[in-house]
Amino acid sequence: MRLIENASEDKLRGGFYTPKPITDFILKWAINGSSNCDILEPSCGDGNFLKSLKTEGFVYNSVTAVEYDPIEAAKAKSIELSNAEIRNEDFHTFCINSKKRFDLIIGNPPYIRYQYFDKSQQIAAEDIFIKAGLKYSKLTNAWVSFVVGSSLLLKESGGKIGFVLPAEILQVSYAQQLRTFLAHFYNKINIISFEKLVFPDIQQEVVLLLCEKDQSQDHNIEHIELKDSTELKNLDLYRLKFPQKRIDFKSNKWTFYFLDQKEIDFLENVAEDRRIPTIGKYANVEVGITTGSNDFFTVPLTTVEEYDLDDYARPMVGRSVQVNSVIFNNDDWLKNKYSKAKAHLLVFPDSKNLKKTNGAIKYIKHGEELEIHKGYKCGIRDDWFVVPSLKISDALFIRRNNIYPKLIINEAKAYTTDTMHRVFLKSGTNLNAFTASYYNSLSLAFAEVSGRSHGGGVLELMPNEAERILLPYHENNSKLLNLIDSSIREKKRIGEILELTNKEILQKNYGLTEEEVDYANSIWKRLSNRRLNRGK
Repeated sequence: MRLIENASEDKLRGGFYTPKPITDFILKWAINGSSNCDILEPSCGDGNFLKSLKTEGFVYNSVTAVEYDPIEAAKAKSIELSNAEIRNEDFHTFCINSKKRFDLIIGNPPYIRYQYFDKSQQIAAEDIFIKAGLKYSKLTNAWVSFVVGSSLLLKESGGKIGFVLPAEILQVSYAQQLRTFLAHFYNKINIISFEKLVFPDIQQEVVLLLCEKDQSQDHNIEHIELKDSTELKNLDLYRLKFPQKRIDFKSNKWTFYFLDQKEIDFLENVAEDRRIPTIGKYANVEVGITTGSNDFFTVPLTTVEEYDLDDYARPMVGRSVQVNSVIFNNDDWLKNKYSKAKAHLLVFPDSKNLKKTNGAIKYIKHGEELEIHKGYKCGIRDDWFVVPSLKISDALFIRRNNIYPKLIINEAKAYTTDTMHRVFLKSGTNLNAFTASYYNSLSLAFAEVSGRSHGGGVLELMPNEAERILLPYHENNSKLLNLIDSSIREKKRIGEILELTNKEILQKNYGLTEEEVDYANSIWKRLSNRRLNRGK
């Protein structure tokens, strides 16, 4: 995996190439005793897969290796692998023009954002998507087009792909149509993940994506997690021949498949059988305020006093550590205000209405000295210092979370930046009942499934993902709010709180059996523990 942004030239040219235990395993799985395979590697780098082909004595018919970087292509050619052609060109162009088809396609494609492609690469990548019947987006990363293009280069009779990919494939929105494409295109999909990072220098979690198409009508998937890449040596290949879980073509995320089929069926069925709605039925979730420069527009009390900005300073909460409750009230905000926290948002009027007698002019000039006004978000405004979309929400949903994602009543009427989401209730929804109804194991399990995990065990949810969380709303749940709030303020473990709330929210007010409640709780624990353990 090669990162083009924020990486040194040395790292771009070999620092993150695939470790030998992985290249050996993918080839062992892919070739599986065959002797007449035509093999393609679409981004061979300096040749780690080619080295494994040579040193491990695999038998094959031909190898075609493509590499964009001429220096790396020369290194790959120097391996002198028999029956191999090393092509120094862009894979996208190769994919569009090649008439040859392959039995196996293996590799570790580059991790490059669309904006770093040159124009010809952008056009060729889009052509690949059109050929596959997919829509191309400027959010798409290079590894996505490599997987799609490689799939199109397999022989009609069948074939396999085996790739080292970022774990984003399981969960990010821009890869959603790729997941749908793979689910329909292949009959067998295996995902292998690792507890320890394969590339610790970049804190990027990776998975092995192993896909096979045949002539059957089945579409199954399996997830296997290993401690590290050394355990691949002892993984039984027979296990990969028969993935057990049925692919759900409606599922948005493949994190679902971290669960057993029985657990997957439970989550799907309990939502349908009990008619449990989602957060989106009761509220709209939107991103917080995009200031253009949080460091400039969100300030502590000392800055307000230094520049005499009382007329423009509004209550704000911007970090999860500033909220240790379910109800964020005025006293909570005052504690932040008189600490060193950035508890104020600066809300300036346009230049016509800006007072000339206080410190606003001086502070704005200070911002211009820092070139804040030249940033993209600020630069497109009529007055760069006037922040738009200044709406105060009924509740807050923390975007990036550790132990569990929090939903918080905004009693203090505080603004928030894009570090939190704003939650606006729909007509007829009781705010206390809505918030309390969220604190149960089923909702938290769906938060794990809906969101995406990052390095350090962080769970991130975007607004549309938060809206998809199941919410067993019941007005009687409002009676639990103060208990939940006081328990969180007292720093009680979330598991201890759920023991109480599950009985009321899920069992008493929504009719789940005790066994179903316990099952929902075990699923939440399994998903959250997996994520948190990766952060240790």
